[in-house]
Amino acid sequence: MSKILIRGAKVLGGEPQDVLIDGATVAEVGTGLSAEGAQVIEADGKILLPGLVDLHTHLREPGREDSETVLTGTKAAAVGGFTAVHAMANTFPVADTAGVVEQVWRLGKESGYCDVQPVGAVTVGLEGKKLAELGAMHDSAAGVRVFSDDGKCVDDAVIMRRALEYVKAFDGVVAQHAQEPRLTEGAQMNEGIVSAELGLGGWPAVAEESIIARDVLLAAHVGSRVHICHLSTAGSVEIVRWAKSKGWNVTAEVTPHHLLLTDELVRSYNPVYKVNPPLRTEADVLALREALADGTIDCVATDHAPHPHEDKDCEWGAAAMGMVGLETALSVVQHTMVDSGLLDWAGVADRMSFRPAHIGRLEGHGRPVSAGEPANLTLLDSAYRGEVDPAGFASRSRNTPYEGRELPGRVTHTFLRGRATVVDGKLA
Repeated sequence: MSKILIRGAKVLGGEPQDVLIDGATVAEVGTGLSAEGAQVIEADGKILLPGLVDLHTHLREPGREDSETVLTGTKAAAVGGFTAVHAMANTFPVADTAGVVEQVWRLGKESGYCDVQPVGAVTVGLEGKKLAELGAMHDSAAGVRVFSDDGKCVDDAVIMRRALEYVKAFDGVVAQHAQEPRLTEGAQMNEGIVSAELGLGGWPAVAEESIIARDVLLAAHVGSRVHICHLSTAGSVEIVRWAKSKGWNVTAEVTPHHLLLTDELVRSYNPVYKVNPPLRTEADVLALREALADGTIDCVATDHAPHPHEDKDCEWGAAAMGMVGLETALSVVQHTMVDSGLLDWAGVADRMSFRPAHIGRLEGHGRPVSAGEPANLTLLDSAYRGEVDPAGFASRSRNTPYEGRELPGRVTHTFLRGRATVVDGKLA
């Protein structure tokens, strides 16, 4: 394999250095490096990060290839600087058997744009009644370690306890979509002043917080790992902070859109802002940013949820919930966390690469940018400013809430084990 020399990159935002890639590995990091025959990339002070890892991606295949495929989704991931994504289980058929998770895993291998780690369903058919084949999915070629019924909550406490007990055998983790179903029947948006004024069914914060409180207690009781998907309220932050103060094995993620957008946007009745969990208040947004900064929230996960045009271009009540997020995630994090002074670039590497890879027990990702490590890397032009144009997305879907909004930062290069998947901002 060829050698690549990246000159003058700010590794994790530090002083400019040169990084030599030899084959699939980082060969050397230093200043004044040279290598005969190497392809040279002049970074000119761009930010070099370890390849980003997403714990929460919907690739839709099998079954909803009109929304996304493993190929188009991994292309979008690469453009966004990701070298690995965890593919959620709410496909058709559901990824609740070894056969389906292996199919998704092999499609990821064939795509070649980033690694795809399937997430297995907790219950058969996401129905919440019977545990799925957790052990068989773990023992399959896909080596599943993360299990989630995302899109639905595992609301039965006994089923949740059994799942937490089961995954202990192989150091797995149950990732919970925290939504008490009885409290959110007919809910359309966050319950609060805006929902009352608009007359839309409210989605109370307590519907999320009550499930999180129950599940951190269950995880502590059985000594297992629980991960909270797309945490969205200030109250949820306090529960996770309390659980961590007890030393319990609890982790949590926040989405880019919950770090930036509020329920005030729903006044437009534009279904692009309809998402699960819903956009919350400004006070929630600020609490989430602070919790990500202090480490209470472990990582950023996109919850990339592609939908075809017809599922979003309709009245609010009939619209599907979800937003695409892989191609804009790093820009939103730069805007909300870095440019605001809440995180430095080393912190971004921690929250978007190191920690998600550790939670998912994903080998070869979330590693330091140093000699001997896999060359999974992302080069970002942090000085760039530009309007989001979904027409240029690699994703098959266009349901972004950021269309026309100016955001900072642009991924110029992504490397998967030393092979460029993105060059000069375009797919290789």
